[in-house]
Amino acid sequence: MPRMLDVSDEVRAEIGDEEADRLLVGDDAPRSYDCTSCRTPGDPENDRTSTVLFVGEETAVLAFAHATCIPSQVVSVSEEQLQGAVRSITGDSPASGPGAGAPAPQNVPGGQAVLGITSGLVLIGGELHPALVVEPTAPIARPGSDGPGDDFLPLLIEQGFIPVTDTSELPTLLGGWSVLLAAGQLHAVLQPGSEGAGQVAWWQAHQALSVTDGWRTAVQKTQRVLIYAAPVGSIGQQPREDLLRDALDKAAAAGKLVAAAMPLAGTPGA
Repeated sequence: MPRMLDVSDEVRAEIGDEEADRLLVGDDAPRSYDCTSCRTPGDPENDRTSTVLFVGEETAVLAFAHATCIPSQVVSVSEEQLQGAVRSITGDSPASGPGAGAPAPQNVPGGQAVLGITSGLVLIGGELHPALVVEPTAPIARPGSDGPGDDFLPLLIEQGFIPVTDTSELPTLLGGWSVLLAAGQLHAVLQPGSEGAGQVAWWQAHQALSVTDGWRTAVQKTQRVLIYAAPVGSIGQQPREDLLRDALDKAAAAGKLVAAAMPLAGTPGA
């Protein structure tokens, strides 16, 4: 009997009491699973296990994760993103190269933009931290403006990101935002919805992005992801993490870098 299975109130509300009870007594719970976050094996009879419900526009998928990776929760995603998660969970999704940057269309303030995401490890205080570097492919204008200016960083600062002057300092945690890692792959960066609504995707992958084993190990340890953002042309696609760090240092020195720390999806901000 999977006594260590957790079904949160929000998951229960979505799947119904009958299905939730079947899970708790073991009728519908798996005897083993691959954690939807870290992709290592789990056993609900011996490991504290979370039920994670991914909900799209038309379908929903129930997954399982170590409670130490992410809590039981409902995660709202687009239908396209949900299908990508399903392909990842079932092993049918082609993998991106580890640490590779992958631009994806995303609505941001100022209209349609393309944000590039690069994953890497950043050494701070002698400890490796999982990081994502965000850089648009074109200037981001403020809503309602018709000028050629780039307001990407000011808009992020208004959302709570902090300007970076020294990359050796840890960014502060940004409440309400989180990073969605499902099936061991990166799916989205989530931000608070409007008027108290649930989280919505600020950036989401068209195809789930693979991250390195070292990156997953680091995020399991820290339970947080460092997000760095810079205007177009500030960072570029760097083939090595030391070159990426150099580019971050130069952007910070030029006053063109902001950052925030974010928990894994659904983890409360501190």
